Parts: sequence; structure tokens; C-alpha cells
Amino acid sequence: MSQPNFNSEQVVKQEEAYLRLVHPTPEETPTCINLFDTFLSCNAIRSQIKSFYRHGERTHCSQKLEDFKFCLGLTRMEPDERRDVWIRRRAEWWAARRLGKSSEDVWEMRE
Repeated sequence: MSQPNFNSEQVVKQEEAYLRLVHPTPEETPTCINLFDTFLSCNAIRSQIKSFYRHGERTHCSQKLEDFKFCLGLTRMEPDERRDVWIRRRAEWWAARRLGKSSEDVWEMRE
């Protein structure tokens, strides 16, 4: 659901704060293997059917592949720095989802 009272940077900061609570240590962030598994499961038939039902189109897995490639680029960083970069990227993604359209924009609420 769109939140017109917030600008993009405020929403990113809220998401960063939340993600820092959820992932308090570098060990809590996903590994590149986890991200690769997520990319592979995106192409599974169950995921495709759910996306087609909710959005009327198949799942776009390119973002999950980009997340995996991004993770591979972080391998030379220190764990704390890698966590901070990962949290910032993920917060930007969540902020875009919060401020953008969702499946709730497609369906009308029944009373």
C-alpha cells in the first residue's frame, strides 16, 4: 500500500533500522548460497503459478539473480562492512516495494 506521507529516504531509513534488528550480526545475513537457492526456487512451478494468480504474469526472477551476483561482489569485504552494504541494498528494495504498487492494487476488497 502506498504511503504518501513518507519520502523514499525516510522509508529506506525505517527499513534499515528494522533489518539491523532482524540481522544483528554478519552471520545473520544470507549467504551467497542462500541467495542462489532463492533464485532457483523462484523458477519453480509453485512460485510461477502463485505469481500468475496474484499479478497475472509469471515471476520475474532477474532481481534474485542480481542479488546473487551482488553477493558475489561482496566476498572481499569484511563481514561487518558486507552486512551494512547488504542491509542498505535490501532496505532500498523494501522501500521501493512499500512505496510502489502491490497485488492489493489489483484486487478489490470485499465487504
